[in-house]
Amino acid sequence: MRVRQIACALLWVAAATAAHAQDEALPRFTEVDSIDARVQGCVTCHGHQGQGTKNGYFPRIAGKPAGYLYNQLVAFRDGTRRYAPMNYLVAYLPDAYLKEMAQHFSRLRPPYAAKEAIKVDPTLIERGKTIVTSGDGAKQLPACVACHGAGLAGMEPGVPGLAGLRPTYIAGQLTRWRVGERKAAEPDCMKRIALRLSENDVAAVAAYMSQQDPPRDSSPESANYVRMPMACGSQR
Repeated sequence: MRVRQIACALLWVAAATAAHAQDEALPRFTEVDSIDARVQGCVTCHGHQGQGTKNGYFPRIAGKPAGYLYNQLVAFRDGTRRYAPMNYLVAYLPDAYLKEMAQHFSRLRPPYAAKEAIKVDPTLIERGKTIVTSGDGAKQLPACVACHGAGLAGMEPGVPGLAGLRPTYIAGQLTRWRVGERKAAEPDCMKRIALRLSENDVAAVAAYMSQQDPPRDSSPESANYVRMPMACGSQR
């Protein structure tokens, strides 16, 4: 009887702890047969509404274009984008399931997380601002906002929002583009852009973007192929 009482007490403590641990990545849903339940494998890293977490390597996915999210899920499933936990998670999921997941997160609009305070040389921030808002003609670098939107909220159907991303994630992804670890549908515009960035440029862009206030409207802009500075396969 004493053992049973102790066991019950421990279970109560565990349940109470879980009930109060309503953190940003705590799985939660009300119906078993629902998309909320089916994406629980996603929320542990990306947050229960896809808002991202304090860990800079798990990005905000909420509000990004469904086409972009679907393309990334297919890339992880088929192995053309490599990150072992994601490759494993979606390895056997059919296209229809991946599309449903992408559409689910694309419709969410949770608040942005607080900006990460970082100490950076002002000249680095200024360099990042130049690349993001104006580009660099000498390097044939278009402005990031030309494709990702004035508020960096992305563009339909396949350009992701960059607002709210941690500097570690931004720098990591740009580096992967530079070294060929990350690819997109041809013509791969991000590959061409990333190859023109120096390591200092990568650090500058990551620092500047991470310190910008998020847009009031996190919805991606409508497709605008005329405005884009180069052909991009992800916009097909």
